[in-house]
Amino acid sequence: MTNLTLPKAIESVFEKFHEPKPLFVALMPVLGEILKCDRVFLYARNPDTKVGIVPVCWRRSSDIPEVLDSDWKEEPASLTSEDPMFAAAVQTKPSIYVEDVETASPDIVNREFEHSTFGHRALIHSHLCYENQLWGILQPCIFGTSRPWSDFDRIVMSEVETKLTPVVVKYIRDVKTT
Repeated sequence: MTNLTLPKAIESVFEKFHEPKPLFVALMPVLGEILKCDRVFLYARNPDTKVGIVPVCWRRSSDIPEVLDSDWKEEPASLTSEDPMFAAAVQTKPSIYVEDVETASPDIVNREFEHSTFGHRALIHSHLCYENQLWGILQPCIFGTSRPWSDFDRIVMSEVETKLTPVVVKYIRDVKTT
């Protein structure tokens, strides 16, 4: 994958689906299988109102905790101080690849927050940013073991970020969150 193209299965999702929700639902399992992850979910947010939703979550098995919230909720004011990865995302910093929550720097990962909120061991905190604002976070993750993220994983995620971000922006604008 040196030519920066997506695997055909992911490309097919973007070709076949043009509306946000069906695209999200189709993309999560394909991305999970290609990256060999246990769970992939999307957090979409309105950067102006700071309300968000998790419209879709794929899990490899029902043993993996589900992160799904179909109600729009206001982000807690304390979130950027509790979660350094969310703070980085809001600042539109580059996506974060965590090989091991247990050994990651506390400047990057709040271990207790990750344990209590998500339960994963390794993750990609993929920032979906447009016009210097955070519109969403795509989060593939692994449970029970650390995971070095390969160049292939990084290329795939970078390309998915590029293609997914405008779809998330459309989703947020179409829903007209308050």
